[in-house]
Amino acid sequence: MKKTRLVDIAAAAGVGIATVERVLNERGGVRPQTIEKVVLAAKQLGYKGGIPNLYRGTIRIEVILVRPETPFFSRLNRAFERIAASLDSSISLHRTFVEESDPEKFAAYIASSAIRRHGLIVVAVDHPKITESLRQARASGVEVVQIISYTGGRDDVFVGIDNYAAGRTAGFYMSRMLPQATGSIVAVCHSWAYRIHKERVRGFSDYITTQRNSALQFSEVVFGHDDDLRSAEMLTQALRRRADIVGVYNAGGANLGVGSVLQRYREREKKEVVWIAHELNDETRGFISSGLMTLVLDQAPETQARRALDTVLSRIGIIDVPVSQDPVPFLTFTSENIGQSAAPV
Repeated sequence: MKKTRLVDIAAAAGVGIATVERVLNERGGVRPQTIEKVVLAAKQLGYKGGIPNLYRGTIRIEVILVRPETPFFSRLNRAFERIAASLDSSISLHRTFVEESDPEKFAAYIASSAIRRHGLIVVAVDHPKITESLRQARASGVEVVQIISYTGGRDDVFVGIDNYAAGRTAGFYMSRMLPQATGSIVAVCHSWAYRIHKERVRGFSDYITTQRNSALQFSEVVFGHDDDLRSAEMLTQALRRRADIVGVYNAGGANLGVGSVLQRYREREKKEVVWIAHELNDETRGFISSGLMTLVLDQAPETQARRALDTVLSRIGIIDVPVSQDPVPFLTFTSENIGQSAAPV
């Protein structure tokens, strides 16, 4: 491979050789924007001379997440934390948590960052102002990748599972686990604020309602906003409205709240309900081990985090290895294989 010379870096960055020499030898007197061009060009060309520590964190990527107290987003945050520790010193990966219940504040944060971003990885609710703020960020030259969920009318790259397929998969297993049953099925999710929850429930409903030989009825969707207490209350009300519920599909979070209700229901009514949910963690492992939960679909957030970052780095030009744009495969766990799988950390 041809050795990268200063003249090569200068040509790629659109600056003079003297400027490259000043940047790489820390002589100062160069504007921050020009330093970024030189550093990016040196990285892209595989310069072996090393980037001075003065320019540590020159390439800045921000990850915007929500709800750090939940098992899923805590797991996703830890994945990004581990990745950040392994990055080259010229790349800074900053994690920020923003309140999901205030879309205008969320959009304002995206638009008014105090630091210059080269890349933005974001979990966002579906709201027009958030969509617009992401469009403006992209127009300003920021590489935007949406992860886990996405906004409507997006032009950004999305890294995540095929949520419609996940919903249909849940419907497939539900119908197979209740082959002779007659009764109602209830779905629980955050709300329609997340498009992925709409897709999961739509996929689930489409599968259940097209099974002509089935006596199962997909009766309703209740919104618990991924809050344990609220989800428990909404599911309790649904069980009171319908005495024939035989299955529950939790398309969102709040499995602790849903599980507490189903445990009491099983003890009181002496009836088993097929419960399918999302995300493998300590809570869902416990529910599967006890037999209360039948099956869990896991969207592999560690894989999503790595792919999202690789996508940003590829689009910036830091890495030249092709990054898959296919949906991230989701995993299925039951009592038969949770003991054989590595625990999410």
